[in-house]
Amino acid sequence: MTATTPTRRLILAAAGIGTVAALSGQALAASKPAAAPLSAEDQALVDRATAYIQALGAAKGRFVQTDSRGGQTEGTVYLQRPGKARFAYDGPGGLLVVSNGSAVNIYDSRLKSFQSYPLSRTPLALLLAREVRLDRGVVITGVRKFTDGFTIVAQDAKRQTLGRISLDFSHAPALMGWTVTDAKGGETRVRLVDFEKTADLDPKLFVLNDPRRRVGKP
Repeated sequence: MTATTPTRRLILAAAGIGTVAALSGQALAASKPAAAPLSAEDQALVDRATAYIQALGAAKGRFVQTDSRGGQTEGTVYLQRPGKARFAYDGPGGLLVVSNGSAVNIYDSRLKSFQSYPLSRTPLALLLAREVRLDRGVVITGVRKFTDGFTIVAQDAKRQTLGRISLDFSHAPALMGWTVTDAKGGETRVRLVDFEKTADLDPKLFVLNDPRRRVGKP
């Protein structure tokens, strides 16, 4: 696997992928995160968020990504639960990040690069799991309440990923975005715009093979 550049790390974070364990053996050696004690009110918010994600089905919208230095990029996001997502970045670069249900594939047409990561080793799996269980396999390390909504902070219980993901919800609830924090404290924020449920999406949106390979070539 090729080295991950700073730009690549931001791309991974925007898609909820964060820092993949395959990029660092430190993930499996790290201590397990400590669960935060949840009040009855906090638990009720977690339950509402879980029910919302479980019923989400197909959805699409726009996203605005802000990196740790304040730089912004935009694109279109499609979700098809369970398992599938597509992040299409704006601009001539034509960057695509696609989850097909088992792997997250990334193609950068400008750099002519293609990479693939197991979906199960990414925080994106929290949103795309067939059965969303925020009380199993995931440690809730905090629930923060705001005027217009709330945030749930979670980590993989087995530390398959470094860092953490914070999921932002409105009171409705509705998913408003997320923040991926890496092991060094760097944050990449994703804000969703006009993100709404939709009819079933074209299955071809969630297929991304390595375009550099020609048919019949190894």
